[in-house]
Amino acid sequence: MRFSFRSLSFRLLLLTIFFVMLSEVLIYTPSVARFRLVYLQEKLDSAHLAAMAVNVAPDRMVSEEITYELLDHVGAWAIKVVRDGVPMEMLKRPLRPEPDVRYDLDRAGVVTLILDAFDSLFQTRNRVMQIRGTAPKDPMAVVVVTLDELPLRREMYDYSWRILNLSIVISVITAALMFISLRWLMVRPLEHLTRSLTAFRRTPEDRSSDLSDEGRRDEIGVALREMAAMKEGLRGALRQRTRLAALGTAVNKISHDLRNMLATATLISDRLVMSQDPEVQRIAPTLVRAIDRAAALCSTTLNFTRETPPLRVEPVTVAELLRDVEHGVPASELGALRIHLAEGGDLTVRVDRDQMFRALANLIGNAAGAGAGRVTVTAARRDRRMVLDIADDGPGIPEDAIGKLFQPFQFSSRKEGTGLGLTIARDIVQAHGGRLTLERTGPDGTVFRIDLPQADR
Repeated sequence: MRFSFRSLSFRLLLLTIFFVMLSEVLIYTPSVARFRLVYLQEKLDSAHLAAMAVNVAPDRMVSEEITYELLDHVGAWAIKVVRDGVPMEMLKRPLRPEPDVRYDLDRAGVVTLILDAFDSLFQTRNRVMQIRGTAPKDPMAVVVVTLDELPLRREMYDYSWRILNLSIVISVITAALMFISLRWLMVRPLEHLTRSLTAFRRTPEDRSSDLSDEGRRDEIGVALREMAAMKEGLRGALRQRTRLAALGTAVNKISHDLRNMLATATLISDRLVMSQDPEVQRIAPTLVRAIDRAAALCSTTLNFTRETPPLRVEPVTVAELLRDVEHGVPASELGALRIHLAEGGDLTVRVDRDQMFRALANLIGNAAGAGAGRVTVTAARRDRRMVLDIADDGPGIPEDAIGKLFQPFQFSSRKEGTGLGLTIARDIVQAHGGRLTLERTGPDGTVFRIDLPQADR
């Protein structure tokens, strides 16, 4: 076990000792006041017993020698017993000093006792105290005794020293037990977590540093399980990123070769445009636009690895966008699907026509692949935004796939699909500053919403 003064274990040890000592101080404060009170009450009891010797003496008089012995036994300068306000017995030295402080134990509260105790502790000179209180064994008698403070302060110092030694022993033992317990319960698992995270950061694919789930129900157990789930999620994301990188490389190679092939198709399409055949003139614009769109897509794909391609924004109506989809998507993909524009076809929005064609083609193509027979498009302006709802009458999206719709390779409505269509559509809409969301889905169909900003009239 490596020990460091900056480690959590050392800080925990210091904090434990500190709080144990703090608790001992809080306990010491009333206990030293109690010690002083008991000391003074014992002096009152001893003084009362000494004064009772006067009652048994002939004529209630004792010799000077016995008086001094009784006063020395109590450690007092003078003793006086008062009954019903009348002094009854008295012992005193002929040369006695005047009291510096006076204390009435019968009227002293808890706070007063604590303050008086610390006042005695912090004195640097010997004061003469006059203590007044009811005799412990005779409630009818009030005893007044005058004595030096120095013996009391020495006793309090000795008591404080014993408390300090005991506190140190208790704090060390408690800190050691707390240190061992908390290290076993918390610090060691946290060290294992730290080492595991550090190893994972260095080599995410290495599973040798993974921690086993020991079935703990506390926060450490939750942290272990959450970290394991986080690692698996990150490893999955890294594997997916690797696949995407490999796919991107392959797509770049394909796009490079396909662009060269499309160059030949472009030359042929240019010749078709010059044809005088009416049927050729009817289909030539659609063919030329499809070839141009494919060539632009290849160029965009090749440029994407270097920088994000800029959007070529132009005003276009919703009806024109849907017409591009009807003419540009192969009939084999749409099948028997019918596209119906419910309302808002004459509304104009500024978008990249080719990119928005890709987004709509993916959404409508997915509906066709899911088995929908009809797609209804509704366009409307709402607070300077264009909202397009694409609703189909398909069987709906499975509940377990809703959370993975916009994740690549996670869900596809077609058996041969890659799961990239919705991701591409979302990225295109976001590039225009808009949002693509799933509004609702169920057995009666699915509705996707495209929300685009700054729609123009």
